[in-house]
Amino acid sequence: MTKQLKKGTAILAMVLVFLSCADGKFGGLALYTVRDDMGKAPIETLKTVSETGYAYVEAAGYDNGMYYGMQPAAFKDSLQQLGLKPLSSHQSSITLDNAEQQLADAKAAGFTYVVVPIPPMGMFTLDQETMKMGMKGTKEELLKILNELGKKADAAGVQLLYHNHDFEFMKGEDGSILIDYLLENTDQKYVNFQMDLYWVTKAGADPLAYFEKYPGRFKLWHVKDMDDEGKFAPVGEGHIDFKRILAQKDKSGMEGYFVEQDMTWDKKPLEVIKISHEGLKEIGFK
Repeated sequence: MTKQLKKGTAILAMVLVFLSCADGKFGGLALYTVRDDMGKAPIETLKTVSETGYAYVEAAGYDNGMYYGMQPAAFKDSLQQLGLKPLSSHQSSITLDNAEQQLADAKAAGFTYVVVPIPPMGMFTLDQETMKMGMKGTKEELLKILNELGKKADAAGVQLLYHNHDFEFMKGEDGSILIDYLLENTDQKYVNFQMDLYWVTKAGADPLAYFEKYPGRFKLWHVKDMDDEGKFAPVGEGHIDFKRILAQKDKSGMEGYFVEQDMTWDKKPLEVIKISHEGLKEIGFK
């Protein structure tokens, strides 16, 4: 894909998002938030997402060539009928071997972005007792994989992003910070980033410092709040200063954002997404 065509594809995606917002709907929802509901009743859940006021979605349910049990084109059609735009898809099972098929499926489903949500190909680690996340293998190996996946994505007509958690912002044993290494060494033509604002905050980093140092690299955001205990919270019910971050959206390169709440505690996910959408409105997201 040429640079001009790639730019045109991104502009078209944003035009479609703008048009989908013309009826008063705005913002995106990461469907991981409502994953249990999507597993039981995907169409009914998507209908609620649309009625809540969201304009576009990020999938997190790709399995064996299908999205939530639907063929890619059928999933795209279902979203369109409900007034929702497919913007991005988290595909944690992507590898160098299956990338062509997964990326083609994402393209067929109408996605502009394919997001690598964790270090792929078995590199991600999670301590079940402490819930501490990390990575095995080297930063050089991850870099090589992402650059190769990025080129494959470009050839397939979609754009590749990498999504962070907290460990990428912490110093490794060699003293380096993984996210900085990736930002400095990935080929910007093929690989960019989705910034999860909760996890950046959890790591003690400042999103604005990254926007300043690496402008234009953060094409999508995850907007999730943090309560006083450090837990996930509905947008507007925590202490993350989203207004301060939102003021620098242009510098960041943000072209879309998604409410996400990994765990909703004593509230039901379909209740939380309504609270968060109201929070977005009060903060000034559009």
